[in-house]
Amino acid sequence: MSGSSQAQQSPRRSWQTVSVWLLQALGATVFFAAGTAKLAGAASMVETFAAIEQATGLGQWFRYLTGALEVGGGVLLLVPALATAGGVLLASVMIGAALTHILFIGGSPVPACILLLLVTTIAWLRRGEFRGAA
Repeated sequence: MSGSSQAQQSPRRSWQTVSVWLLQALGATVFFAAGTAKLAGAASMVETFAAIEQATGLGQWFRYLTGALEVGGGVLLLVPALATAGGVLLASVMIGAALTHILFIGGSPVPACILLLLVTTIAWLRRGEFRGAA
């Protein structure tokens, strides 16, 4: 009987594995694109961070920091043993992004909240594989 239950679980586990990888690929792609736009100095990113600078005093250096965190977090999302760390890092960035929209620059915090949900889901699903510094 245990052989048939293993056969039934295998397709489910396979589906779950594929689903997690698709979420990780989606998250990595989004954060690579957003981080690269910040690092490359895309006009919309420069304008957004100019508004952040005006409201908070954080300069364009903050755009570079945010872009580097997004690209780095995107890389971490693609390594199963580090995906939880990447998810936590990017969740922190997205909490900051949502709060920045709400408190300082206006605009909708919804995209940041959706990405927050995505990366926290990845972190949760990969939590058993996390290999933190020992």
